Amino acid sequence: MKQGVLVCVCLVLCFVFCAPVFAQPNTKSVETILIDNFDDRDAVSFDWKVQTSRSIHVGEGDDVYPKMGYVEGIPNSLRGYRTASDPTPYVLGVQTKFDRKGDNWFEIYPVDKESGEIFEIPLKGTTSQIDFWAWGANYNYYLEVLIRDAEGCVHVLPAATMNYQGWRNIVVGIPTSIHQRSRLRSGPETANFVGFRIRSDANEYVDDFVIYFDQLRYTTHTMNFIYDGFELRKPNFDSEEAGR
Repeated sequence: MKQGVLVCVCLVLCFVFCAPVFAQPNTKSVETILIDNFDDRDAVSFDWKVQTSRSIHVGEGDDVYPKMGYVEGIPNSLRGYRTASDPTPYVLGVQTKFDRKGDNWFEIYPVDKESGEIFEIPLKGTTSQIDFWAWGANYNYYLEVLIRDAEGCVHVLPAATMNYQGWRNIVVGIPTSIHQRSRLRSGPETANFVGFRIRSDANEYVDDFVIYFDQLRYTTHTMNFIYDGFELRKPNFDSEEAGR
């Protein structure tokens, strides 16, 4: 009897360790996607604009704010990843000046290059985090990320307080409560990156604030919404092929 049990155990172990291994589909394909590194404007289909609250200082000549531009530079931590063939590194910068302390804010957002209209950047798959580099001037300002979910609601995600000097890598987690795909077949297929919002503390100086951005990316599970028959979600019954 004991010998029979031993034979059965050996057969089971043989099946477990010797059976062929079949590849399983990966439903969580993690990928980091670059939105903009601000180096090559021809590499993206959008540009960046800035809008501010009412107390922005508007003088004459060079004394008109806000000011926005691409400035040559790069965080030191990223220099080691560059090669000789890479283009000259640039960062996106904004300078503001407000006429009084209080509830001052400005927003940086993408626009379509050709039309100049607001362009919200689609976030493919299920995004777990957005990360970027931000340069702080040691002012008590608050940086936020704006995300529009698949139901059309804009969520304001706290990112950092800018009371530090120089570059810092900022990682903003995307809460699971944000719907990133509509349950309807005809609904939005992604959540969207809307832009950045920067607010001043009510007691902070507002006469000369500067911020820079570099390497805007997001991490996502690109396979989460792929299912058997995914290609049939957008039917075309009017085609010649469908009418045959």
